[in-house]
Amino acid sequence: MASATSGPSAGSDRKRGKRQGTSTIDAGNDIMNLKRMIFKRSIEILVVFFIILTGLFVLFHLAPGDPVSMMVDLTMTPEDVDRLVQQLGLDRPLWTQYLLYLKNFFRGNFGTSFHYGRPVIEIISERLPATILLFTTATILAAMAGVWCGKLIAWHKGGPLDATVTIFSLLCSTLFLPWIALLSIWFFAFRVGWFPLSGMITPEIWVLPNLGFWAKATDILHHLLLPLLTLCIVNTGAYLLIMRSSMLETIKEDYIITARAKGLTEKQVRNHHAAPNAALPVITSVGLSLAFSVNGGALTETVFSWPGIGRELIFAVSNSDYPLAMASFMFIALVVLVANLIVDILYAYLDPRIRY
Repeated sequence: MASATSGPSAGSDRKRGKRQGTSTIDAGNDIMNLKRMIFKRSIEILVVFFIILTGLFVLFHLAPGDPVSMMVDLTMTPEDVDRLVQQLGLDRPLWTQYLLYLKNFFRGNFGTSFHYGRPVIEIISERLPATILLFTTATILAAMAGVWCGKLIAWHKGGPLDATVTIFSLLCSTLFLPWIALLSIWFFAFRVGWFPLSGMITPEIWVLPNLGFWAKATDILHHLLLPLLTLCIVNTGAYLLIMRSSMLETIKEDYIITARAKGLTEKQVRNHHAAPNAALPVITSVGLSLAFSVNGGALTETVFSWPGIGRELIFAVSNSDYPLAMASFMFIALVVLVANLIVDILYAYLDPRIRY
């Protein structure tokens, strides 16, 4: 009797143990695959970045103009010019200059700006916070608004709200950003006077003695709102369209039908089952947008006179400030490549079906 009653229980225990063992092996395989993917992508990034470094070296050596002429003044003698050429290493063979260029890069020595006469790394460090503040905030706010609106209109597909919001989003996402920026400055800053015309701070306020933290933060926020509003208008439409399209595909999946069959409310199905999976393409887009925002949206920063990396890059290229321009391009390329790796890892983690 004892063996008869214990037989089914022992069999179920063995089956449960097999399932647990199988799930443990699958989890281990997933981790190994993820590590293998990270290693493979890291090697690819190093190769691509090495190609970018080489391409920048070649392009700037082929560019018209002589960097020495940017540093020569009327008080310098020919001997001083020759000494300057030797200091810059321009009298050496091209391959020697290339090796020196790589050595300085890996040591963090990006040279001295021709225009400012200061180390390039200091200039980039000063401009980067302004770019991150504006474009990271705009990207996150636009993505949040786009995801929220996109899931709602996709859930009520075919209605008048869906048509109206979709058309408006298409219009916003195809607008020329500098034109919208100029129009915003003309109306909200010049005509109405709600916002400052340009810049990130008001110098007259910042020179006041005993100026508190909140007064400074308020002044920066006042300058930030107009470019932030302009960027959000254009970017929200793009994220909304991505979320709507992904949501329409997701609601056709079998697990959505299963969730409804379990008796869940429409709100629970939409917010807890459909939306998280539909947001995966938006996450990819946001990750890449954050990476490319490091270049500061050069035209946007120039229009708003925002003191960021993008505006400085245009200035460096226009004034043949080669060390500053090369360092800016290298920094942007590195951030974009690393962001691609992070997006790949995040995508594989959020969606177990994806295997690279």
